[in-house]
Amino acid sequence: MPDEDFLREALELARDAERGGEVPVGAVVVLDGRIIGRGRNSPIARNDPTAHAEILALREAAAATGNYRLEGATMYTTLEPCVMCAGALVAARVSRLVFGARDLRFGGVRSKFRLADAEVLNHRVEIVEGVLGAECAELLQTFFSSRRLADRG
Repeated sequence: MPDEDFLREALELARDAERGGEVPVGAVVVLDGRIIGRGRNSPIARNDPTAHAEILALREAAAATGNYRLEGATMYTTLEPCVMCAGALVAARVSRLVFGARDLRFGGVRSKFRLADAEVLNHRVEIVEGVLGAECAELLQTFFSSRRLADRG
C-alpha cells in the first residue's frame, strides 16, 4: 500500500477521536506492509496526558511484535508528533515517519524541534511530511474552529 493509503487509515482514527471529543489525531504503525498498531488521541477519555495517538499506536505495535524495538516499522500520523512522541519514535527505533500536517505550536519533528533525526542521537528516523497534508490540516482547523464558536456561544 502506498503512503497515502496508510495515512487514510490514520485519518479515520483521527475522525474517531474527534467524535469522542478529542483533538483529531490518528496514527498507525506499519511493518512489512501490515498495520500492527493503531492509536487515536485519547488523553481526555483515559485521563492520561501521554495518551497521544502515536504513543498508543507504538504500544499496540510493541505488544503485537513482542518487542519494544520496532526496527523497520513506519509510523503514519495525521499531525507532526510532539516532543514526547518524537522521543518515543527514536526510543522504539522506528525507521520512518510519515505525517500529514505540521504542528506549528508544538511540533517536535520539524516545526519547533528536529528531535527525530537529530545528529546527536544514536538513531535517526527518516521523515516524510505533507502526505495528505491539506486534508489533515483541514480536519484540525475545522475541529478548533467549531470549538472556538462553541466557546463563544
